[in-house]
Parts: sequence; structure tokens; C-alpha cells
Amino acid sequence: MAEKKIIAVLGATGAQGGGLVRAITSSRDAGFAARAITRDPASDKAQALAQLGAEVVAADVDDPESLKRAFAGAYGAFCVTFFWAHFSPEREMTEARSMAEAAQHAGLEHVIWSTLEDTRRWVPLDDDRMPTLHGKYKVPHFDGKGEADKFFTELGLPVTFLLTSFYWDNFIHFGMGPKRGPEGAPVITLPMGNAKLPGIAAEDIGPCAYGIFKRGREYIGRTVGICGEQLTGAEMAAALSRALGTEVRYNAVEPEVYRGLGFPGADDLANMFQFKRDFEAYFCGARDPAVARALHPQLQTFAQWLEKNAAAIPLE
Repeated sequence: MAEKKIIAVLGATGAQGGGLVRAITSSRDAGFAARAITRDPASDKAQALAQLGAEVVAADVDDPESLKRAFAGAYGAFCVTFFWAHFSPEREMTEARSMAEAAQHAGLEHVIWSTLEDTRRWVPLDDDRMPTLHGKYKVPHFDGKGEADKFFTELGLPVTFLLTSFYWDNFIHFGMGPKRGPEGAPVITLPMGNAKLPGIAAEDIGPCAYGIFKRGREYIGRTVGICGEQLTGAEMAAALSRALGTEVRYNAVEPEVYRGLGFPGADDLANMFQFKRDFEAYFCGARDPAVARALHPQLQTFAQWLEKNAAAIPLE
């Protein structure tokens, strides 16, 4: 019997990495095994992955030597960073560089880097259509990841760049769910105008990544964009209305209004939504639901995701 190919999964207790670990451990394809990399193997989330059959290994993205040890003997790695833990693109880039160097050191045969666009390619820093943030970014949580792509290409790694989409789970966990407006009706507020927003169930990202690993060399050197569906704010509000059993309205505000909402990261997110709105044809074109469904046939639509998750959406 052939030895299983080990996929080392960073962010294993998070949304993307956790989904990949579960996809591997539940797969009928016995060719792969999951190595869940986490800072705390004793945590409840890590132990739950161990119970599914994953190998749980301790490593820290801030400790490059620990990453090299964690990648040793693996076939591939799934690399992801989490901007919202620290709000620092520079830290994301440092982490990505360490991941790329560890992948090179281990001689991995396939690396997936979960990235996003460097929006400065479309909106240069001197372009005043949207404000420059921290002196050198337009959308910090996009730009740092996009700039970090070079660490993987410059080392000549066998890499697939995975472009993700808006998590529908943000309606539950990220404070973007419907909030009561002045007239009492729940409202979702987005600076998207009538543009379509590619979205995805966070739990579907990992299985899509697994589909890329299973196809191997076919996807090396490629950029793959995934989403479950592309919907306008009005279409999302209508779907939420059906699922929640109460009318939900869409409040399309201008980006400058969204920037002024005052929560941490509001300026970053306002610029992000503006980028998606202003470059709708590119952004939607780069994320094809048909591609995602080919990788993961059980890919959910927004309505299917709502069927499972509507009860968890807070109505404030």
C-alpha cells in the first residue's frame, strides 16, 4: 500500500485550515493525510482534529525553525495568515516569507498560498479615488497578502495561489449581520452599490483547496479564484429575508460613509468593498463558482448556507 501524502495545514484551528483538515480526514480518497499545525496542540479545537485522525503538530509562524520542523517529510502545505489578529500587513508578509522558506527547506511538492489581490496594481497610492492607509496601502488586508506572493515565486516553489471571497459567515461572527434601522426593519449595510459580491461559506474553502491538492501538478503555477455565488446586496437581503422570516433591507452607502462607522478596520473594509465595486468585472471574473464546484461538488449556494446557519445570525 502506497504511503500517504502528508499535507501540512497552517491555520488548522481556523476557518480555512480547519476546513481542509476535515476534508482530508473525511475523504474516501486514502491517498492523503492531514498534519494540523497549531501553536497549542492541547487546545480543544486541536484535540477535536486529532480525534478526526489528523496528526497534530506544534509550531508557530513567528518561529521559522518550528515551521521547518513541522513541514519536514510532508508532500504539501496549505499556507494562510490571519490579518485580523493583529491588523498588520507587515506581520503577514513576515509570516508568509517564513512559510515560503520553510516550504523550500522541506522540498515540498505542492504549496497552496491563500492570498488576495494587491489592490495597488489597480489603484496606485497616488490615486485619490480611495484614501491611502498607513502611508503605503489601499486595502491593507489584501495588499500584504498580494505583495507576499513574491516570496513563493522568487523561491521557485511549486505553488498554487488561492483567491478566496467574502465569507457569508461574516453575517454571524464579524458584526456584518442585519441591524435594526430607524424604522425597525433589519438592514445590511454595504458600500457596494448594485455590484455583485462574490461570497462563499467559509467551510467550503478547505474542500476546494483539497480538490487542488488532489489534482496536483495540474494546478501548480496557477491562480485559482473560488466563490459559492455572486450576489448583489439586494439579492443577499432578499435571501436573508426568506431565511429569517422577516424583511431584511439593503442599505447601499458610499464608501466614505462606511469608513466613518468607526469600528476597528472600517477604513480597510470600506476600501475593500469599494475595490470590489469599482472593479466588479475583474473581481467577479477572477472567482468562478463553476471552478469551485468542480473542485468541491458539495459547494453551497447562499440559500443552502442560510438553510443551515440562519438561526445563528444575530438580529440586533
